[in-house]
Amino acid sequence: MNVKKTQVFLLAFLILLVDQVLKVYIKTNYYMGQETVLFDALPWFRLHFVENEGMAYGWKFGGSWGKIALTTFRLIAVGIGTFYLLSIVKKKFHKGYIICVTFIYAGAIGNLVDSLFYGMVFELSDVYQQNLAKVFWSEGFTVGYESFLHGRVVDMLYFPIVENGRFPDWFPFWGGESFEFFRPVFNIADTAISGGVFALILFQNRFFPGVKENKEETPTVQDTLS
Repeated sequence: MNVKKTQVFLLAFLILLVDQVLKVYIKTNYYMGQETVLFDALPWFRLHFVENEGMAYGWKFGGSWGKIALTTFRLIAVGIGTFYLLSIVKKKFHKGYIICVTFIYAGAIGNLVDSLFYGMVFELSDVYQQNLAKVFWSEGFTVGYESFLHGRVVDMLYFPIVENGRFPDWFPFWGGESFEFFRPVFNIADTAISGGVFALILFQNRFFPGVKENKEETPTVQDTLS
């Protein structure tokens, strides 16, 4: 069954909607650094409010100019991604491949929205004052914590399955040091991007069966000489 453009962009919209609704909820109901354990039976399944400069899983790309460069690159990538997504739908690529690309595309838009607008829309959350960020709808978006292109990406999903772990003394380089797994705090957009990329790698032979067949049919040097 062929995938239609409306289906693709509806899926992207739903991913973006879930991502943004959760981010706005966290931003307006949690102070910076606040943490909640969602299930007593799963103490590592948590919401933990942090913000970062725009890269996935809390990684940073230094300085104001680095932030502008990162946001601009992401904006260009989303623009190119739109045309690419339309192209693979038109060419009737494998349904699974289109879905994976859609997840990556929607995730990129999700974090781009934060970078473009959140600085203008929200008050700064402060870890020391423990304040909830206000939304400046009535102020014309002129009194936020940053200017256009400088918004911080909201992260909240935190799964420290192993806390206060310790490497054995014989372990190379890190012997005796403490560790935590899984340390990064991320969001729905990061999950969509990572899940899409992982699925592409895992199912690439199914998405592009012809590539594998061509490799198998290509004669080797030994075949040629025999």
